[in-house]
Amino acid sequence: MKEIVVISGKGGTGKTFFTGCLAVYLKNKVIVDCDVDAANLHLILKPKVKEEYEFWSGKIASIDEEKCTSCGSCKEVCRFSAIEEREGGFYIDHLSCEGCTICSYVCPSEAIILKDRLCGHYYISETEEGPFVHARLGIAQENSGKLVTKLREIAKNIAKKEEKEYIVIDGPPGVGCPVMASITGVNLAVVVTEPTLSGLHDLERVLKICQHFKVPAKVIINKFDLNEKLASEIESKIPDLGGEFLGKIPFSQDIAESIRQGVPFLKFSKNSISQTILSICEKVRKYLE
Repeated sequence: MKEIVVISGKGGTGKTFFTGCLAVYLKNKVIVDCDVDAANLHLILKPKVKEEYEFWSGKIASIDEEKCTSCGSCKEVCRFSAIEEREGGFYIDHLSCEGCTICSYVCPSEAIILKDRLCGHYYISETEEGPFVHARLGIAQENSGKLVTKLREIAKNIAKKEEKEYIVIDGPPGVGCPVMASITGVNLAVVVTEPTLSGLHDLERVLKICQHFKVPAKVIINKFDLNEKLASEIESKIPDLGGEFLGKIPFSQDIAESIRQGVPFLKFSKNSISQTILSICEKVRKYLE
């Protein structure tokens, strides 16, 4: 069983578009959307949900009005301005509360109640391309790194049970905790970048993360023809940054249209660009073998 994660140093590079192509190309696999803060792979895979679970993580505080003496100690120590004084009493704004629990330590009357926080939901679904594990975090909820780890565990269990050859992961953009949770222990990271200065800068950062976790990284330059000079410069720098050049994909209105219609591009078009993408996917498969 091989795990492939598709990541990018910034959003909007075409990471999910390529993951959809890889999901169509590779057979006998489990697909995971680990971009839980802004999940969108489901828009092109159109899953049918089979199982749904609640994701509980962290704490949220509230005040027992009968015990509260309105001393204000909790408000003084709250660094997130989540505690407000209204009508002679104190109240906690749950959207602002970060669950740090410090208020419960300073309250002399033990009036702070700590409850587990419902952060979102995760799903086990079926698609035309195979089993699909995905999630949706609630508004302003965190702990996405823990949720990513949970999704990967579920995907591994499914892959072992159903004897799947691959786990294809749509990872989050950037270099934060969810990215680290997505790439740890995978067999290959496919990094999608674009020919812009910000794309180059963020590519450097994400390749450093791959090196830190000792994950081999291969790079795709998407929409390369928007700035061919910079695309060539990025391609020449990839080996020095610790990656390997995998291929480049031109800008295409057909790709944009496939996304708009919610269809993986390799199912949407059989033009020359789809042949280029198939060639890149073939390189991924051969490397994993």
